[in-house]
Amino acid sequence: MQACAQSETFPAYLQQVASHARTQGVSDSTIASVLTGLTPNDRVIALDTAQPGRQAAPPALAPYISQHVAPSIIERGRARYASLSSISSQIERRYGVPAPILFAIWGHETNYGSYTGDFDLARSLATLAWEGRRRQLFEGELIALMKMVDRGVPRSQLKGSWAGAFGYPQFLPSVYLRLAVDGDGDGRPNIFTSPTDTIASIANYFRDAGWRPGEPWGVRASVPGGFNVDAYATKLVAPSCDRVHARHSQWKTVSQWRALGVSPQGAIGGNVLTSLFQPDGPGTPAWLLTGNYRVILQYNCSNYYAMSVGLLADEISR
Repeated sequence: MQACAQSETFPAYLQQVASHARTQGVSDSTIASVLTGLTPNDRVIALDTAQPGRQAAPPALAPYISQHVAPSIIERGRARYASLSSISSQIERRYGVPAPILFAIWGHETNYGSYTGDFDLARSLATLAWEGRRRQLFEGELIALMKMVDRGVPRSQLKGSWAGAFGYPQFLPSVYLRLAVDGDGDGRPNIFTSPTDTIASIANYFRDAGWRPGEPWGVRASVPGGFNVDAYATKLVAPSCDRVHARHSQWKTVSQWRALGVSPQGAIGGNVLTSLFQPDGPGTPAWLLTGNYRVILQYNCSNYYAMSVGLLADEISR
């Protein structure tokens, strides 16, 4: 057993969790069904502590994009999009988020539901909370998981990633409680097996995060030779996502970028505020990114993730 950051035993810690859950209204029957028999999972601790650390310089974007926006995932996305077109168009109108973005998230998270994880969520979250480095986060998610059971989600269905995310869109329990919706009208938000509930729930997430209807996530841009991108580097520092703004520029309207010689290669209004992003350096692809790109970052705070979602969505919609 790997060392725990806290001094109490695992069973003693679970007693604390049970007490905290009761104060938040979780039923005793649910507490018993979720916590009874749990043991620490060494594999979860090993995966958590093996997460990559900060690198001196971010790796190039292009290789990541070629792997994660490959023809196979594009084809599957287009097929799913076509088969659910009538439903997805209704969801798009209701939430104001383009359906291809929703399918790109679903595809990127679980390859359209083909893999969702087989870790017992309660055991994983209890292990991560007990280990102690991020106790507040994971204990909160464990109690949220119990609230899901109180709402009628079967204990047996609670399987997912080692870090506690689950279902087709890989929501955490707290996100499920707050934003998962019933898209198909059967009375429950089922993001485990329902494509309709899945894309509706992702749309609800994006609307809640501030998606601006009618605005693209970004467009390719032409940058003139010799353009000094560094002269317009952002000074923003994200408080909860280290270095996510690295290689981004200051915000300027599209018209202001045009005046500087930077030309958008797609449809976008002149008054839209954008950030210039040329991650792999001079002479490589560049984009003008809108506030909607920052919404994608809220789903997963990684430029590699957000760019692959946006580009996959563009390919799905072609």
